[in-house]
Amino acid sequence: MSEHRRTVTAPLLVANPVTLHVLGVCSALAVTTSLAASLVMSAALIVVVTVSSGIVSLIRRHIPRSIRLIVQITIIASLVIVVDQVLQAYLFAMSRRLSVFVGLIVTNCIVLARAESFAMEHAPGASVLDALGNGLGYALILVAIGTVRELLGAGTLMGVTVLPITADGGWFTPLEFMNLPPSAFFLLGLLVWTVRTLRPEQAEPARESMDITEAR
Repeated sequence: MSEHRRTVTAPLLVANPVTLHVLGVCSALAVTTSLAASLVMSAALIVVVTVSSGIVSLIRRHIPRSIRLIVQITIIASLVIVVDQVLQAYLFAMSRRLSVFVGLIVTNCIVLARAESFAMEHAPGASVLDALGNGLGYALILVAIGTVRELLGAGTLMGVTVLPITADGGWFTPLEFMNLPPSAFFLLGLLVWTVRTLRPEQAEPARESMDITEAR
């Protein structure tokens, strides 16, 4: 149980796929203008990465190595289509809001990386837990950025007023910068810097140090 627990919890902070490897940041920059959009996008990715890893692991012994990537991408793309259709059926407004970024889950490095590097080598149970942990780690970052951007950009969370804005007689002036894509870039950079400051082992070695070591 402790091993399974580590598999799920390690990607949250210790080996978060976004802060450690800076993977899957496209959607973080694009859809995190609100907490609701961040939650829906996170849920979509968690479903796709978890189910795809489980399926790949189940059939891994029957996939020829020469076409394994084609098979993995086909499975992932099929799941993305299903998720997109469900969103259009039950959350149409949010589906329109997320636009093409749900479809771009197919190209998310985290999804394919878990299928290729882990699911192809491990049993279904371990693969599902690994994918779930990485999906939750990704979701943690999206939710954090989405919360800050909506709170500072509109004074709301999930559409509910938290900081009364001056236009409605309140005291808070929304920061328009938080509604622009560059704000997500800066918030993500600040988050990565914070994590690597608190956990120095995640910081990449300075280029000069690497050159000296290679010379020796």
